[in-house]
Amino acid sequence: MLLHCNVSYTSTFSLVSSSLRRQDHPDESQDTVIRRRHNVRSLSLFVRHNRDLKLDKNTNESPDTFVPPRRDVEGEDRSKLLELSLVTRRTPQFPGSIYAQSASDVDVASSLPSLRKFLGSDGDDDGASEREMIAKALEIRRKVTKEIIKESLVRKGRFGITYATNVTDRLGDFVDHVMIEAAALKRMPEYSDSRFNLRARTVIEDSNFVPLVRWLKHHEFSYNRIGKIICMSKGNLDSIRIMIEWLKTIHVKGEFIGVAFLRSGGNLLQRSREELDEIVEYLESNGVRRDWMGFVVGRCPELLSFSMEEVKSRVGFFLKMGMNQNDFGTMVFDYPKILGFFSFEEMERKISYLKEFGLSTEDVGRLLAFKPHLMGCSIEERWKPLIKYFYYLGISKEGMKRILVVKPILYCIDLEKSIAPKVRFFQDMGIPNEAIGNMLVKFPSLLTYSLYKKIRPVVIFLLTRAGVSQKDIGKVIALDPALLGCSIGTKLELNMRYYASLGIRIDQLGEMIADFPMLLRYNVDILRPKYRYLRRTMIRPLQDLIEFPRFFSYSLERRIIPRHTIMVENRVNFKLRHMLACTDEEFERRVREKVERRERFEAGLDSEDSLPSNEEIEFSDSPEEEDE
Repeated sequence: MLLHCNVSYTSTFSLVSSSLRRQDHPDESQDTVIRRRHNVRSLSLFVRHNRDLKLDKNTNESPDTFVPPRRDVEGEDRSKLLELSLVTRRTPQFPGSIYAQSASDVDVASSLPSLRKFLGSDGDDDGASEREMIAKALEIRRKVTKEIIKESLVRKGRFGITYATNVTDRLGDFVDHVMIEAAALKRMPEYSDSRFNLRARTVIEDSNFVPLVRWLKHHEFSYNRIGKIICMSKGNLDSIRIMIEWLKTIHVKGEFIGVAFLRSGGNLLQRSREELDEIVEYLESNGVRRDWMGFVVGRCPELLSFSMEEVKSRVGFFLKMGMNQNDFGTMVFDYPKILGFFSFEEMERKISYLKEFGLSTEDVGRLLAFKPHLMGCSIEERWKPLIKYFYYLGISKEGMKRILVVKPILYCIDLEKSIAPKVRFFQDMGIPNEAIGNMLVKFPSLLTYSLYKKIRPVVIFLLTRAGVSQKDIGKVIALDPALLGCSIGTKLELNMRYYASLGIRIDQLGEMIADFPMLLRYNVDILRPKYRYLRRTMIRPLQDLIEFPRFFSYSLERRIIPRHTIMVENRVNFKLRHMLACTDEEFERRVREKVERRERFEAGLDSEDSLPSNEEIEFSDSPEEEDE
């Protein structure tokens, strides 16, 4: 059955071909048979094409013969035809194609139509049409070059087709460089008869393009950076490898090598190594250590685009503010942008603004050495709104100066996102604005803590675990804002358990904290000997400690023991508040008065020996308190 169908199909196709041949050329021999096997559509195209060729031939032989009108090719068809004429490598064709697409084809002269005929120039000097034709030709040649580069990456570099495509799409300037160099090779005798593809491959191989891409990918360069860096080289790809090796000598690592290329102003590859070494040696002589240089250059590659005179001017700008080399080196390491990112006018304006707080030039120099990130803050967008907000909270100019000196990072953080929500939280707790301002001046680090990870958990702990009442929580925070910076697990929880072990109830502990919030911030190892001395040596009840929790704030060796010894020697007794919360002179006066009353009582001059009921307590101007 298969054999029968095949024979039937062949005979039928031959019959149709023969009949068509006889209709178009009745004078030909009957033995002539078309042997090409096409489908019906491609066969009709082939026959029509041969008829058009014969009509063109008859027109050239007899001028009086009718000339069919020229078919204009418009738009996309014109571009495709131009592309077919420039592509030198044969592309896949559908069966029965009638146009030759390569110079190696036998019928290229007869099957490929004239460009001028289809582009509509017809020998006229139409400049616009010629420019359009040249532009399209260049665009097509650029596409061919990109395909050659992509082919080189896939075949010789063993890259994936997706990666090769992504890299090639970002090599616009390098593609043009390959086109120009390949066209220039045409002038050389050995390449005068070569095709464009061969010359383009020769240019790519001579430039070591594929090994360079492989090397850059090995150093973790993305294809975006690979394309930009290769385009920066302007065809001199060897300079890229040389510059990367130099960057490694100053300890620039990883992705910052690509950052140094892309942010150095575009002239890094055109600078000599002697100029760059001179800049590095000058920075090293002014306090920037050699092992810091990679970090500095990686974060501020603009340094590599400066001239030596500009680098000296920028370094001298900071040294004139009283910085020594060590301060300058650490400042540059902490914030490399301060040396090469800002203009002199911007830096002068910010320094003048900082001086308005009452700081001298040397003070500003020390401040920048401690927190150079201030130079990266905007005066209009960052500093002025913060100053107005502090003024709203009742903070004076001296308070703002203290905040700036103690915690300058506050002048760098966002007001609306970081500072204002914390202030509103304190206001919701019932703390007035003036007290909030005093809190910030007393403990500026408070505004650097996280509201939801640090401040709120501590407040909840005080309310639920430490026994602080709702009406006292605002007072506790206002009196000791540093309490919000303590760790719950390693500080507050341990102290609370220690006080509970002494027999203090939770409600009593809450009252003690409301009276003296620092109670939870002391080290337990410091509290133990004081409590032991209170109970065993002084033989005082626990209630005395509950009534006066500030007992733990005084030094055991310098205040508690000496004053207790004096009381024992003079056979007098005071409450803990009268014993400790006064100056040495006041304590001696009280002891002397107490002794005199006792002597008068023993002599029968007084009826009772007691302190006046309205005795006032004078607190010490400088109480000796234990460090936390």
